[in-house]
Amino acid sequence: MMKPVLAHTSRVGLALIGALAIASLTGTPAQATDEIQVYNAGIASVGQFTIQQHLNYVPGGLTNPPFTGGLVSNHSLNGTPEFAYGVTDWWELGLYLPFSIVDQKFYSNAFKLRTLFVSPHADQRNFFYGVNFELSNETPPFAQTRWALEIRPIIGVRNSEYEVIVNPIVDVGFGRFGEADFAPALRVARKFGQNLYAGFEYYADFGKIGDFPRLADQQHTLFAVTDFKLGVFDVDFGVGYGLTPQSDRWVVKTIIGYAFPVPGAKPGESEPASTGPVNPMSRATQRTW
Repeated sequence: MMKPVLAHTSRVGLALIGALAIASLTGTPAQATDEIQVYNAGIASVGQFTIQQHLNYVPGGLTNPPFTGGLVSNHSLNGTPEFAYGVTDWWELGLYLPFSIVDQKFYSNAFKLRTLFVSPHADQRNFFYGVNFELSNETPPFAQTRWALEIRPIIGVRNSEYEVIVNPIVDVGFGRFGEADFAPALRVARKFGQNLYAGFEYYADFGKIGDFPRLADQQHTLFAVTDFKLGVFDVDFGVGYGLTPQSDRWVVKTIIGYAFPVPGAKPGESEPASTGPVNPMSRATQRTW
């Protein structure tokens, strides 16, 4: 019964990828939102490399720049390739190369380095946790600060059907215009079949800690999301709706992930039994072929 559903879902995923590629040819200014994801504490296996390509298109967004000389988000295509490596069963290192495509021009937002610490084998736990530290080197069109740090705690629970994950994120900018912002993210999802999830994700930016602006000036976006397998690739797809005037009205996001074979793994080697649904976007997925 699941084969027709997965086949249909795969076609939807391919159609979205094509639409995003076409959208990159449209010409309007952009502000990069390179990664829209709730971290689930899944990491690469020891010695394993993984890659994820994030792409986010804003068909209806803000038309005013966030600061003088900054880029606006309306009709922008933004993303980043994300490279990761499993150091231990509780530690992963990562590299991002964020970009934006605007008016048929490519804009680089330099790079991000991250280090992620988690409870070992989080994808097999009912309760899991971790923390991610991400150092960003940013360029002037994207930010007023050259350096920034994201601190992302990860707290999650799951059973055989559902998972609930919270990332209470703190973003810190360094320098004259730097400040500490509170930007939490939340995911509630249900498993509908082998490697098929659907649910909701919520992303917010309350603004400067200790001096939150009024609600209308904050950013709050609700996404309907699905995660599924497309051959050897893991795919996350979501459509978001902005809930406040200072939020982008519509955002389409997708993540395409691939985990390289685990060094030394034997073909056909079985995975440990999971205590709950295993999200296909977990970077800990092992490939033995």
